Amino acid sequence: MEKIANYINGQWLAPTSGKYLDNINPATGEVYSLIPDSDASDVQLAVDAARAAFPGWSTLLAEKRHAVLARLADLIDRDADALAMAECIDQGKPVKLAKNMDIYRAAANIRFYATASMHVASEAHATGAEAINYTLRTPVGVAGCISPWNLPLYLFTWKIAPALAVGCTVVAKPSELTPMTAYLFTRLCREAGLPDGVLNVVQGLGPKVGQAIVDHPDIPAISFTGGTVTGKKIMSSAGPMLKKLSLELGGKNPNIVFADADFDNAVATSISSSFTNQGEICLCGSRIFVERALFDRFVKAFVEKTKELVVGDPLDEKTRIGALVSEGHMNKVLSYIELARKEGGTLLTGGKRVTVPGRCANGFFIEPTVVVGLPQECRTNQEEIFGPVVTIMPFDTEDEVIGLANATTYGLSATVWTTHLTRAHRVAARLKSGIIWINCWLYRDLRTPFGGMKQSGVGREGGWEAMRFFTEAKNVCVRL
Repeated sequence: MEKIANYINGQWLAPTSGKYLDNINPATGEVYSLIPDSDASDVQLAVDAARAAFPGWSTLLAEKRHAVLARLADLIDRDADALAMAECIDQGKPVKLAKNMDIYRAAANIRFYATASMHVASEAHATGAEAINYTLRTPVGVAGCISPWNLPLYLFTWKIAPALAVGCTVVAKPSELTPMTAYLFTRLCREAGLPDGVLNVVQGLGPKVGQAIVDHPDIPAISFTGGTVTGKKIMSSAGPMLKKLSLELGGKNPNIVFADADFDNAVATSISSSFTNQGEICLCGSRIFVERALFDRFVKAFVEKTKELVVGDPLDEKTRIGALVSEGHMNKVLSYIELARKEGGTLLTGGKRVTVPGRCANGFFIEPTVVVGLPQECRTNQEEIFGPVVTIMPFDTEDEVIGLANATTYGLSATVWTTHLTRAHRVAARLKSGIIWINCWLYRDLRTPFGGMKQSGVGREGGWEAMRFFTEAKNVCVRL
């Protein structure tokens, strides 16, 4: 059985403790590899390596950093099939989705920031004829990057790419539930010529490895994507140390469908925004609000389309809904479905665990589930479920639906379906979400800022926002 290794100072190392954790294939329920059970001593080795590599990497010409990162992106493209298969086995998503979304985007992340590194510009301000001020941006040093399990390589590269591009060195922790593609990625780093110590990957549990990264005095910036509860813990630890923080946290995202929407497009895309990656995407629209005049028609069509989704072996090209990431997470989602029943909801389809015949008989599968009849203030509509479960509710007026959409502690994303241009802009301006999609979903331009309001996060990622986060601004004033 393969033992995944930490990657520190250009070497693949066993954990200093000598202990390992089981890595389970969620589609089969079987252990298929072992993960380092690392701790603070492994993090210290990684920090030492990153600090030693920082002077050389941070002063390297941007063109040379670009060349290394561009080669790395090309290698991801070359190995897309193998990486997609690894992601499918590790996380449970359909292999087709892994290749078309996760691996494609991982390469795009690296390539985008590789190019962006050569286009960083500084500002200059002439103070009359007496002085000139100019701004330098310098890398913060060693960056701590902690990525989640739902889009493993996609979000791992989303964090490390801008950090490396601006000249930071990195100590990174992938999720212990999905460690494989980060491990395979380190092999590509060596092949691409990334200098030793520039990227260090420490595998293991959040309370051991993640906390050690957050607490380390020589890591001045932390970029984290994950749950809101964990984000609050990170803030409580890093806040007194005055570290820079970028926290992309949970969501309970509204999907608003007005009666004048392009009906077929709204239904088809809402199916995707509800159930892609088993609903395990922080941007999924788990609360669907439909204008009352369209409500019955929409619900009928939506349920029919949901019933057509194939739940099955992630290796099967026909599968649309794969396995949830772990048995524990599956049970959590099932508990919310039971809660929806207790809160008075009516299940129009789904609601049960699925037994997939053959090799996946012990896998962690759930039917895509549609619930109606719940009030907005109930727990099912307030708490992040992070699974293939959506609620559908009617509304009568624009003011009403904006109030409903904003009535959670989250504010990550929202989707609005309408052909009324003025309404689209008006509603978007009033929604308390960090990203608003009009007549589309998950359509991303890497130049744009990404992040949430309220308890969905702190700070913004993407484009120049990420480049700024991993740098410090320094003003230089020259008296003439």
